[in-house]
Amino acid sequence: MQKIKIFLFAVLLLPAFVTAQKWADPTKTVHVKIQTTEGNIKVLLYDDTPEHKYNFILLAKNKTYEGLLFHRVIKDFMLQGGDPQSRDADSTKMLGGGGLGYTIDAEIRFPEHCHKRGALAAARDNNPQKASSSCQFYIVTGKTATDEQLNFFEKNINNQLLPPTPLKYTDEQRRAYKTFGGAPHLDGSYTVFGEVVQGFEVLEKIQSLETDKNNRPKKDVIILKMKLIVK
Repeated sequence: MQKIKIFLFAVLLLPAFVTAQKWADPTKTVHVKIQTTEGNIKVLLYDDTPEHKYNFILLAKNKTYEGLLFHRVIKDFMLQGGDPQSRDADSTKMLGGGGLGYTIDAEIRFPEHCHKRGALAAARDNNPQKASSSCQFYIVTGKTATDEQLNFFEKNINNQLLPPTPLKYTDEQRRAYKTFGGAPHLDGSYTVFGEVVQGFEVLEKIQSLETDKNNRPKKDVIILKMKLIVK
């Protein structure tokens, strides 16, 4: 976990830091229950994106997300939250630019992980390294795609990543995109580090809320608590 630039942050929060190290053990399966004012969403954290897994555990354990909003919601696309500036933010405040003073190196694992419906991924600004935000994340709702569209996005991914051998969607991923939906245009550009395993009805409820011109729900969707479940 060398590249997460949080030394001072971790020293100040040593108990949570030590616990996060223990719970980020790849031999352990880690779920996080995201309790919101609209219901609960349970996510699984992936082991092969260890820096993102570790960081999310640390912030959840330290209660960093409690009281923050899902501040950007776009129907048939995604729900974004985790901006520290969203805590107690009035309805006129512009959100989406907050962070904790560090970034996380990209851990893009394609085709292992894609932006299928329910994918948990790290938000980021427009940087060439595709480094992730320290705390902002999004959950994909998305819409269904055709084989023709997936072929187009597959070509774009290979043009971006220039792998030694061409990358392809698996048959399972194609079925997921065609049947349940997602946001394949984001594949290869953002780190997907987990997925929803329970609470898809809550995603639907949140994405159906009325939003303002900045895609902020007019009814605040607040993260009440994040509970770690380790097996």
